[in-house]
Amino acid sequence: MGTDANHERPVGSPAASVVHSLHERKETLATVESLTGGLLSASIVEIAGVSSVFRGGLVTYATELKSVLAGVPEDLLAERGPVDPDVAAALAEGGRRRCGADWGLATTGVAGPEPQDGKPVGLVYVAAAGPGGCEVRRLDLDGDREYIRGATVIEALRLLAERIQTTGGVEQPADAGDPAGAGHR
Repeated sequence: MGTDANHERPVGSPAASVVHSLHERKETLATVESLTGGLLSASIVEIAGVSSVFRGGLVTYATELKSVLAGVPEDLLAERGPVDPDVAAALAEGGRRRCGADWGLATTGVAGPEPQDGKPVGLVYVAAAGPGGCEVRRLDLDGDREYIRGATVIEALRLLAERIQTTGGVEQPADAGDPAGAGHR
């Protein structure tokens, strides 16, 4: 794995930490990716034992797929474009719902080499939605496409790890955020 938003290599594997925590809690995860194009999901499925945790992921690179596949409101996309904190939150919540998971983790931003819709290269939003709500983090990254995409994966996993930790070890009801209870094993 590459370096984080501070150009430092993470200690240990952020993906392994998240997978272990979710496994211990018997909770599940889904991803919705734009600028990372599957890199986030790939880093998660590298971890042994992930099948008890990872429900699946959506790669919604094209703007219209953010609405069609992840359920982001079309008017939000039309008004603000795909690189927006509320779009990131909607992606995370949409992935969580569509995949029947306890947690949704989303990425959206501009990896470059050119700005997109007036948004600068390196502007990224990551979002983690779960039983305690959703949190979005803005990243202002400097570097090439490879660095921006890799740092986004690390920072998204860190955000999720923090969110998991702040919800504590409290057992969530079987239907928390998932009417069918499909997010629990």
